[in-house]
Amino acid sequence: MTTIVVAMGANQGIGFDNQLLWHLPNDLKHFKEITSGHPIIMGRKTFESIGKPLPNRTNIVISRRKDWFQEGILIVGSIKEALKFAKKIDEEIFIIGGGKVYEQTFEFCDRLEVTAVNAELEADTFFPKIDPKIWTKTDESCHEPDERHAFGYCFQTYERVEKSEA
Repeated sequence: MTTIVVAMGANQGIGFDNQLLWHLPNDLKHFKEITSGHPIIMGRKTFESIGKPLPNRTNIVISRRKDWFQEGILIVGSIKEALKFAKKIDEEIFIIGGGKVYEQTFEFCDRLEVTAVNAELEADTFFPKIDPKIWTKTDESCHEPDERHAFGYCFQTYERVEKSEA
């Protein structure tokens, strides 16, 4: 099962200037809970914005730069190569960004784990539209803003109902 994990605003914005748009501690906790123990696939810029390999996960980073190296991660040149390595490690694979990686893996994924943030902040990176003909929402848990969370948010799970013709 290949799952995309994303936090996006009401305008489908996911980032600005290679940074997340908000700091939601419960979203980070949720992310850690669902991805721990599994391979995670991300682009180089996403890895650089995180700054280090995420613990208790195999970090697979896609980069076309031949001169780029980081300790503690697996660097591959394509989505196809990333998925091949990840499948050898575990059946549960998580795609964690960024925008280009989401676009290129959207059609291969079986599930979406979305944190829908009740905010529309300035963004330069966006998540693809979730088509209700292809995806059905199977779970949702919503939370109001509080002293640690400036915005309300909902954890949503979508399952693919129709495999794309690829």
